[in-house]
Amino acid sequence: MISANNVTYRVGKKALFEDVNIKFTEGNCYGLIGANGAGKSTFLKILSGVLETTNGDISITPGQRMSVLEQDHFKYDDCVVLDTVIAGNQHLYDVMKEKDAIYAKEDFSDEDGIRASELEAEFAEMDGWEAESNAASLLNGLGIDTSLHYSLVGDLDGNQKVKVLLARALFGNPDILLLDEPTNHLDLDAIAWLEEFLINFENTVIVVSHDRYFLNKVCTHTADIDYGKIQLYAGNYDFWYESSQLLIKQMKEANKKKEEKIKELQEFISRFSANASKSKQATSRKRALEKIELDEIKPSSRKYPYIDFRPDREIGNEVLTVEGLTKTVNGEKVLDNISFILNKNDKVALVGGNELAKTTLFKILAGELEPDAGNYKWGVTTSLAYFPKDSTDEFNNDYTITDWLMGYSPVKDITYVRGFLGRMLFAGEDGVKKVKVLSGGEKVRCLLSKMMISGANCLILDEPTNHLDMEAITSLNNGLIKFPGVEMFSCHDHQFVETTANRIMEILPNGTLVDKITTYDEYLASDEMARKRTIFTANREDDEE
Repeated sequence: MISANNVTYRVGKKALFEDVNIKFTEGNCYGLIGANGAGKSTFLKILSGVLETTNGDISITPGQRMSVLEQDHFKYDDCVVLDTVIAGNQHLYDVMKEKDAIYAKEDFSDEDGIRASELEAEFAEMDGWEAESNAASLLNGLGIDTSLHYSLVGDLDGNQKVKVLLARALFGNPDILLLDEPTNHLDLDAIAWLEEFLINFENTVIVVSHDRYFLNKVCTHTADIDYGKIQLYAGNYDFWYESSQLLIKQMKEANKKKEEKIKELQEFISRFSANASKSKQATSRKRALEKIELDEIKPSSRKYPYIDFRPDREIGNEVLTVEGLTKTVNGEKVLDNISFILNKNDKVALVGGNELAKTTLFKILAGELEPDAGNYKWGVTTSLAYFPKDSTDEFNNDYTITDWLMGYSPVKDITYVRGFLGRMLFAGEDGVKKVKVLSGGEKVRCLLSKMMISGANCLILDEPTNHLDMEAITSLNNGLIKFPGVEMFSCHDHQFVETTANRIMEILPNGTLVDKITTYDEYLASDEMARKRTIFTANREDDEE
C-alpha cells in the first residue's frame, strides 16, 4: 500500500496540492485524471520520491518495491536491451552481476564460495533463474523481436525504446507500479497486450493516461485531480464521468429546492415581520433561513476546445483513386503495390504496427513525397487539409500565433482569425505568443485551427491525439464524428478509432494492404485478420530460416 498523508506541494506561493489524503491499496489499478496542468505527473513524482512535499508525507508498506516508468528515452543507450529490462529490479540485477563476477575469478577462494552460495540462495528466492525468460517475454509481448534483445538500446528507434522502458518498469512483479502515459508511442497491438497485463496484475498500479478506452479497460478506481484536491471514485473512467455529472446534477437540484425554500421564507418574513400576531412565526422563520446553506458547486478546471470542421463545399462522388503505390524508405519497402478507392462517406482508420508505412502513405497523398511506382488522383471537388505527425518545420519561425494562422486564413480579418483561436482555448494575450515556444499540445491545437479555417472537405490526420489532454481528445473525436466529409487518420486511441472510423485499412509488415468496411472492434475480432497475420508471420520465419 502507498498513501499520501496531508500532502501539500507548493510551487512558489501557489499550492498545486493542499492537504491531500488518499490511499492506494493492493489489487487495484487507479487511473489518475485531471486537466493539463492539474498536476498528475507531479503527483506521481511526489509518490515516487522524486519531489519532496511541502507538508505531509508519503508512506509505503515496509519491504515493498516500487517501479516507475522512466521518461528519459536516451538514459540506457549504452546498455544491452535485455539487461536494461532485468535491471528494473535493481537488487536482482546487482546479485546476478556480483554472482557472475565471482564465478569469473581465476583465484576462486573459500570466501568467494561462501559468498557465491549466499548469492545463489538469494537469486533463487527472487526467481532469478527465470529473469532472462521473463524479461524476454515482456519484450516480445510489447513487440520487440527476439533478435533485438541483445542489441544496445541506442540502436533501437524511438518507439522501441519506449517499449524497453515500459518492460523495465513491469519487470519483476513490483509491489507498486507508477505509469505516466504508458500508451504513448505504443501501437494498438502493444496497447492491447499492456491492457491484459495490467488486468491480470495483482499488486498496486497508479496510471496517468489520456486513452479513455485504456482507462476503462484496466482501472478499478479513478482518482480525479481538480483544484488541488484528489477525489477518489470506485470504478473506471466512464463510471467517474457519470458519477461526477450525477453528483453535480444532484447538488444543483438540491440547491434549487433550497433556493425555493429561501424565497418562501423571505416572502413570509417580509409580509409578517411587522405584524404583532405573526412576529413569533417570522422570528422562527428567520432562524430557519439562517440555517440554510447552499452547496458550493465549483466549475471544473477542465476546458474543452470547440472543434468543428465545416467544409466550404460538399464533396463529390469521386474522391481518391490509388493504384499500385510502392515506396522504399532507407532500404525497406514500406508500401508494396497498394491500391484502393475512397468514397464520399468514408472515414478510414489506418492501423498497423509499421508507423513509417502509415506516415509515408499520408505524405504521398498530401503531395509531400513521391512514390517509387504507382499513382493517385484526387477528385475535382476535393479540398485537402493535412495534419503531419512531425510539424517541426511548421513552427520554426518568429510568427505570433495570430499572424501564423492569418497566413492560412481565406479571410484576412484579425477578429475572424481570433475566433478560431478562441475555440481552441487561445484567449487574450495568447494570440501574441511566438509559435516556436509553444508546447506540444498547443502546437496540435494550432494545427487543428489551421484545418478548421481551411474549409477542407477531406482530412488526413497522422496521430493527431499525440500531446493532447483528455478534453481535447474528446472534442476532436466528436468533431470528426460530426464531420460530413472524408477522413483518413491514424491514431493509437482505441475508443477514438472505434467511434470515428467506418473503414479500416492495415498496412502489414510486408507493405501490403488489408482493407475492410467495418468497425475497428469487428476488424480485430475477425478470424480472417488473425489468419492473415499468422500466415505472414509463418512466411517471414520461413524466409529467415
